Amino acid sequence: MTIESNMLTEGVGDILDAVLGADTDEVLIVGPTRDVIHTLVTVASSHEGDLPAMKMVADESLLKDVMDDFIVASNAADLVDAGAFSMRTADESAENALLVTEDAVVSLVTAGDRVAGLVTTDEEFVAAARDTYTTQWEEASEYKLRTPPITRVRTSLEDEISPDARTDFDSVLSSLQTARGDGDGLDEVTISLLVAAKNEVLLYDISKWGEDVGIASKATFSRTKTKLEEMGLIDTEKVPIDVGRPRLRLKLGDDRLVTSDPDQLAGVAQSLLA
Repeated sequence: MTIESNMLTEGVGDILDAVLGADTDEVLIVGPTRDVIHTLVTVASSHEGDLPAMKMVADESLLKDVMDDFIVASNAADLVDAGAFSMRTADESAENALLVTEDAVVSLVTAGDRVAGLVTTDEEFVAAARDTYTTQWEEASEYKLRTPPITRVRTSLEDEISPDARTDFDSVLSSLQTARGDGDGLDEVTISLLVAAKNEVLLYDISKWGEDVGIASKATFSRTKTKLEEMGLIDTEKVPIDVGRPRLRLKLGDDRLVTSDPDQLAGVAQSLLA
């Protein structure tokens, strides 16, 4: 499939899907908005078939803000890990978000609740745009994600904690629009601890898993556990061991959480934290 005509849709997702499905080996994404970055990761993560190499140049502060959402960042990390996606930052960007393929340049223009993908396939213009933005890409600084790939998180959670914990973790994530921990969704450490408490996992085990997989340090898990315990969301009970101090088993501390299905756990927890 080639991109030849302008597109007008109610969301940028349809345009991004069309570009990723076009007959091209590479797409340069230049000057994306917050919505474009978020939607690109969502569309690419669910895309069927081979993906072109996606090279994105974005404003650093904007990119950092978007990647503070664990759901977006962990899916982006999956794409990076697969070699399909790379991100760089630059101070200068295009006036509108641009998608540059080998044969076309698509300019994304938003008007109210509609988005237009204005397309040009003029060979001379496309070649000049590719030269310009390839140079910008090459001169830009690499943006390194600190968030682990979601596939690695899920697999290791199943292997090191339990299949039930992985299932609950997936259910909680799928019930959230964002996972930021700033009042707009629970953060990944809180989610992990709630899932661990639902499955009565040792604090030592979940915090070691979280540190090993790259979610957060053991100290961060411990601090968050203390906060959730003080607010009554989780309880702990001591489990004696042969040598050393007893370890703590996590349990849900509020009856409303205990009786919640996994896909309701995040919503109930957010209401209790409010």
